[in-house]
Amino acid sequence: MVRLGVGALAIVLLSISVTTFRIWQQGEQDERRPVDAIVVLGAAQYDGRPSPVFESRLAHAVQLWHEGLAGTFVVTGGRIPGDSTTEAAVARKYAIAHGVPADAIIGEDEARNTLTSMRSVAALLQDRGLHSAVFVSDPTHMLRVLRMAADLGIEGYGSPTPSSPVMAEPLGRLEATLHELGALGFYFVTGGDPETRPSVP
Repeated sequence: MVRLGVGALAIVLLSISVTTFRIWQQGEQDERRPVDAIVVLGAAQYDGRPSPVFESRLAHAVQLWHEGLAGTFVVTGGRIPGDSTTEAAVARKYAIAHGVPADAIIGEDEARNTLTSMRSVAALLQDRGLHSAVFVSDPTHMLRVLRMAADLGIEGYGSPTPSSPVMAEPLGRLEATLHELGALGFYFVTGGDPETRPSVP
């Protein structure tokens, strides 16, 4: 029994180590390329102002737009009780203010977690005959986003924001990594998403 317990513990620790490595590895890869759409994942907003985490994602997504990578700019994210607006509306306003044409922007404004956003994005792309996308989020978030994209039939590539406040200090990176380990494990086991914002991301 002791050997079985030690063996099981070793397998768990190995799985955690491999997944942690994959989270960090994917977060360091910028796979930007010409695609059908740029998708920026929502994060917290405060009375119409993007949080620092959200603003870093938006700034990076807008930069990719100006590089001419896609003809469609996708914004995501709903609201929590008490909010005066949605994450998607804040993202749309930011993108327009920074040079993205209004008629190029589409989005969903109901989702409050990554999986629901990704399902909505998949439907939006499919309805428009679009198949590929570059996804923008924080580095530690990219592995889960791209796994969901693949599961939903999207040809997805990651372009993590290089200026995320989440990554600015070791403690923030550790907390974000632990969050992703839990969320990935939940997704693999249940096919669901434990998040409901305002958690980050």
